[in-house]
Amino acid sequence: MRSFCLTDTGRRRSINQDYVYASDQPVGRLSNLYIVADGMGGHNAGDLASRCTVETMVDYIAGASEKFPISILKSAVEAANSAVLERAAQDKDLEGMGTTVVAATVRDGCLYIANVGDSRLYLIGEEISQITVDHSLVEEMVRAGQLAREEVRSHPEKNIITRAVGVSGTLKVDLFDVDLDPGDRILLCTDGLTNMVEDGEISRIVRKETTLESAARRLVASANLNGGKDNISVVLAQQPAEG
Repeated sequence: MRSFCLTDTGRRRSINQDYVYASDQPVGRLSNLYIVADGMGGHNAGDLASRCTVETMVDYIAGASEKFPISILKSAVEAANSAVLERAAQDKDLEGMGTTVVAATVRDGCLYIANVGDSRLYLIGEEISQITVDHSLVEEMVRAGQLAREEVRSHPEKNIITRAVGVSGTLKVDLFDVDLDPGDRILLCTDGLTNMVEDGEISRIVRKETTLESAARRLVASANLNGGKDNISVVLAQQPAEG
C-alpha cells in the first residue's frame, strides 16, 4: 500500500479537532492502517478526544491477539471508546467530549472498515462509492423519507451526529468489507471535506490527479475555496499496480 494524509484547520476555525493516522507498514497483525477522527467538545476537548481515540486504537492494534482484521478494528474502536470516557471522567472540563472515527486496513485485496459517526470512507474507481453510512440526524431523516438527499447539505441540523466515540459505555460500530479492484483509491475524510465539496467533484479530483499527494492537496484546497467552514482531513490510499 501507499498513502498520503493531510489535515487542515480550514478558514473559519482556530483549532483543528481532527486527527489522522496512516501507516503503509504493518501495525500488529494488520498489514497497514488508516484512521480519521473528527473530535467534538468545547475548549480543547474535541482535539483531545480525536487524538486519544486514534492513539488508543494504534496501541491496541499493535498488541492485538485477534486474527481477523474486522475483529481487530472493532475491538480497537471499543478500546478507544473506553479510553475517551475514562479521560473525560478525570476532568469536568472534558465532560461530553467525543469523536467520530473511520478506520480501514487492506489485506489480500479486501478492504476492511470500522466506522462511528459521520466521517466517511469512499472507494473511487471508475465511479465513486460511499461505503460508510453517516450516523447523523439528517441521514436518519433521509432514510425515513422526511428529507430529500439534495436537501442534506443545506439543512440547519446537518452537523448533529447520532453516534460517537466517548459518549456512552455501549457503542455500536459499523463494520464493512469490500473487494478492491486494481487501481481503486480509498478516501477517508471528515465532513469538513464532504460538506464543502460534492461527491462528483471529489471523484473528479482524485481520478484526475496523478499522485495521492496532489489529489489530497487539491481536495483540501477545494474545500477551503468553497468556504472552509470546518477542519478538513483526508487520507488517500492505494495498492501499487502489479507488475
